Amino acid sequence: MKNKSKQNWNDDIDFYLDITQEICPLTFVKTKLLIEKMESGQVVQVRLKGAEPLENVPRSAREQGHTVLGMEPEDPDAKPDGVHILCIRKA
Repeated sequence: MKNKSKQNWNDDIDFYLDITQEICPLTFVKTKLLIEKMESGQVVQVRLKGAEPLENVPRSAREQGHTVLGMEPEDPDAKPDGVHILCIRKA
């Protein structure tokens, strides 16, 4: 997946959501509830961690018809299942 750099995301962000303390399936449930309140075209930046959320949240967002703008580690030196930043544009 090609990602826009986080620097470019910051210009587009309308909402922020931190789900690092949540476990599946609440990770996508909370993300979906916020997206439902957003207007089409708005962008949410989601902070998430853990193998399941890192796989399931972007996949579920795509399945709902939204665009995943990109995802990258918050800290490039972190573990692969560490905290990541995900940006989603509502369809």
